Amino acid sequence: MILSDKDIKQYLKEGKIKIEPFDESQIMPVGIDLKLGNEFRKFRLDVKSHINPSTDSLEDTTELIKIGDKDLFVLHPGDFVLGVTKEYIELPCDLAARIDGRSSLGRLGIIVHSTAGHVDPGWEGRLTLEISNIGKLPVSLIPNMKFCSLIFEKISSTVEKGYRGKYLGQSGPDASKIIEEFKK
Repeated sequence: MILSDKDIKQYLKEGKIKIEPFDESQIMPVGIDLKLGNEFRKFRLDVKSHINPSTDSLEDTTELIKIGDKDLFVLHPGDFVLGVTKEYIELPCDLAARIDGRSSLGRLGIIVHSTAGHVDPGWEGRLTLEISNIGKLPVSLIPNMKFCSLIFEKISSTVEKGYRGKYLGQSGPDASKIIEEFKK
């Protein structure tokens, strides 16, 4: 079941969903609009010829770029970057969410998330966005612009174990930590 605006307001009022910073104008009929943050993680093409997920730490293969509120980040056709939401999100263990792209950006060729649009129950942190430009022209990404929606889904029962994965509590667009899965 997807939460309505009425249910979202109740969850926020009760502190079950936490979003910071937050303005009630962000509430939509079945979700919340989230804003684009000021940090981007871009792959450095001069470091490696390819990525081996089982052996490569990606911190040295990517570059963190921080921009000011009035600056622009230009995403060129074919480019891929990690971005982050302005908001820090906390979900209870009886609620999941999914990141949904905005039609207005899709019409410019901007894909807001390529694969990881699911947010687990118990999540805490700023959400990483997998941003691509599949259009024909460069597009400016502007901090604090409405960038995506978060749709909340009530699950059948409270999960036994909320999210406690490798990205818990992240504050920026962390590079992939897939290498940790090969160390087990």
